[in-house]
Amino acid sequence: MGASESVPQKSIHEFTVKDYKNQDVDLSMYRGKALLVVNVASKCGLTDSNYTQLTDLYNKYKDQGLEILAFPCNQFLSQEPGTSQDAQEFACTRYKAEYPIFQKVHVNGPKTEPVYKFLKTNKSGFLGNRIKWNFTKFLVDKDGHVLARYGPSTTPLAIEADIKKTLGVDM
Repeated sequence: MGASESVPQKSIHEFTVKDYKNQDVDLSMYRGKALLVVNVASKCGLTDSNYTQLTDLYNKYKDQGLEILAFPCNQFLSQEPGTSQDAQEFACTRYKAEYPIFQKVHVNGPKTEPVYKFLKTNKSGFLGNRIKWNFTKFLVDKDGHVLARYGPSTTPLAIEADIKKTLGVDM
């Protein structure tokens, strides 16, 4: 992949995405909240640990201002093969996810979802701007700026201290 794409947006709050029912969601509704943005998949070896820990973190910190934004993605070995609705039902039924599950997206390539272009441009990773695999995570501050990017092998609980710092929660 060559030079990084430039994006005019300065904050994640400037984007509108689609929810699992294909309805517009203006991300400005998350102003003032810390965000953990994750590309998820239901049939990945990392699924169980990530969804379990994401739900644990959400339940622990939602009242302090944490929101988790989960974007199903089928780009890695077709590990999210169903519909967006299937992905939402899977996460909410099996893992009791109460955080939003959005419409399936592309996180790499020419059809990359604009919000993912923004995230990747602001924090590149091991493969440059490319997302390496399912469950890549981006931590976004309350003003919508990308603070950090974590690879798939970094578990959600491993970044709890960073989340607490972003939320301003005493360690």
